[in-house]
Amino acid sequence: MPVRSVAALSLHTSPIAQPGVGDGGGMNIYVRSLASALARAGVACDVYTRAEHPDQPRVVTVEPNFRVIHVPAGPLSPVPKESLPGLVDEFTESMLGQIRTCGRDYEVLHANYWLSGQVAHRLKHELSLPMVATFHTLALVKRAGVSVEEAPDRVQGETDIIRCADLILASTGDESGLLSSLYGADPDRIEVLPPGVDHRLFSPGDRAAARARLGHPGGRVLLFVGRIQPLKGLDLAVQALAEIDDAVLWAVGGPSGADGPAELERVLKLAADLGVSERLFILPPRPHGELVDYYRAADVCLVPSRTESFGLVALEAAACGTPVVAASVGGLRSIVSDGDTGLLVEGRDPLEWATAVALLLDDRELAGSMGARAAARSGQWSWCMTAARLRRLCSDLVERTPVTCS
Repeated sequence: MPVRSVAALSLHTSPIAQPGVGDGGGMNIYVRSLASALARAGVACDVYTRAEHPDQPRVVTVEPNFRVIHVPAGPLSPVPKESLPGLVDEFTESMLGQIRTCGRDYEVLHANYWLSGQVAHRLKHELSLPMVATFHTLALVKRAGVSVEEAPDRVQGETDIIRCADLILASTGDESGLLSSLYGADPDRIEVLPPGVDHRLFSPGDRAAARARLGHPGGRVLLFVGRIQPLKGLDLAVQALAEIDDAVLWAVGGPSGADGPAELERVLKLAADLGVSERLFILPPRPHGELVDYYRAADVCLVPSRTESFGLVALEAAACGTPVVAASVGGLRSIVSDGDTGLLVEGRDPLEWATAVALLLDDRELAGSMGARAAARSGQWSWCMTAARLRRLCSDLVERTPVTCS
């Protein structure tokens, strides 16, 4: 029988929060888009997230069959992600109470990120429900990509979730392999389920019209979309800009995480030292739907992440027909077909990045053909296809005996 109801968990960031602010990013888009697509496919989906403001309603109906439920845990104010492990127990108890009064009988729990996985792991045993886990990022992968301070118990927490999850969703085959090789995940419980893109919104359009709407008078535009934190590599985009004449760099996003403000300050100082401050525009985060004009207005979209489990920015840019120059890491290798729909750069040498960008800036015919092929190829990813497959996978789960901790 098809699954009818899913409880999704997104403890640390709400799907209705502005991406690019605080800890909100691609995961916000993922959770909201997937919940919406499930709802439209007939699956009632409630997303549980932590209440952060006293004026937030307990339940927000986003659309028919899709609700966001705010769970009290800790202060009614933003809490740094690094402090959230201390609120897992309170969130779990509060969510359990909410479930008992929400009016829906859930058949599956879907945890997003390791913090939500901690909660779902406990609720799985309390409610005897199958658990689906999507990690979005993994501590051992991030540790290899950039020196970051993670919660001391994160790796063990991820390991515990992996051992007890009935289904683990990986965005790419690369991520699936890392789950097995780094964490010992059972390959039979991993499914590669790529995210999607909303083609009703992100599609090729008139560059001049997009620039006019954004008030850009002309000239060559490089685009970076993402949170400002070391992992996303805005500093490398700035260094590449310094090697290219007659171009500007738009960076759409705000500081994120404990290192965000310091990273923004470092990037601004770097731009000043390289003499490109007047060509670097740090733009505040935009509502997701407004990004289409930025993608269409840009000549090239840069994705210089140190690690990336998938890379929604690269996919959205491709869907808009904008060629992407991306780091050859993680999921970006599955989105960008090097030399065909964009360019992948090995390593972090600014000159190599500038050379790749300049190739597309100087050869407009090449850039146009790559962008057209990127837009065509993006058709293989859509949220409705992702939701349809997840619905089938969850329907299979409810017919099985849940996995027990090993």
